[in-house]
Amino acid sequence: MKRGKKYLESVKLVDKTRLYDPTEALELVQQTAKAKFDETVEVHIRLGVDSRHADQQVRGAVVLPHGTGKKVRVLVFAKGEKAKEAEDAGAEYVGAEDLVAKIQNENWLDFDVVVATPDMMGVVGRLGRILGPKGLMPNPKAGTVTMDVAKAIADIKAGKIEYRLDRTNIIHCPIGKVSFGTQKLVENFRTLMDAIIRAKPAAAKGQYLRSIVVSSTMGPGIKINPVRVMD
Repeated sequence: MKRGKKYLESVKLVDKTRLYDPTEALELVQQTAKAKFDETVEVHIRLGVDSRHADQQVRGAVVLPHGTGKKVRVLVFAKGEKAKEAEDAGAEYVGAEDLVAKIQNENWLDFDVVVATPDMMGVVGRLGRILGPKGLMPNPKAGTVTMDVAKAIADIKAGKIEYRLDRTNIIHCPIGKVSFGTQKLVENFRTLMDAIIRAKPAAAKGQYLRSIVVSSTMGPGIKINPVRVMD
């Protein structure tokens, strides 16, 4: 794969043989972010679990203290008073069967998070094949299937993110923007890692945190020492 000049310059700043402390790694992420836009800082965590087994799933949600720096568009499936509550809380889109039809017929996906009241899940279930692969299906574990839609929306707007294993046992999450600076990025990183460590399944054997890599949108990966994640 041919890489650009800026990327190649950034790679030279990273010691590929070294496992960095979190603070060092996040300082380096900012130095290697050469794009003209405010790049997102992402963390990729390989866990010592097997996602094929139900008792080794790692999934949940956490509110990052400084948010992600991204404006999040929330769609809420609700009716009656709960629909009004969602509108008052600042949801961009609120509806029921009408939104299901729009998504099905127009392949409309101009939203980032989906929240639903429990009574709407029978309707929302029709969208499983569309929302599921994109990680948009509401889920009780992530707090997106709830009667307290106002709190769910407030948490999402404040910086709540969902973490979950992919098929290769890796969790991918944004933890902010390069412009946040080291302190805010470190605090967001620690908050996410604390949640993932606490979510360790009882069935997990051996080393839980196998590898951790941080990078900016266009920058190279920087390895973090799993032993030093909370330093």
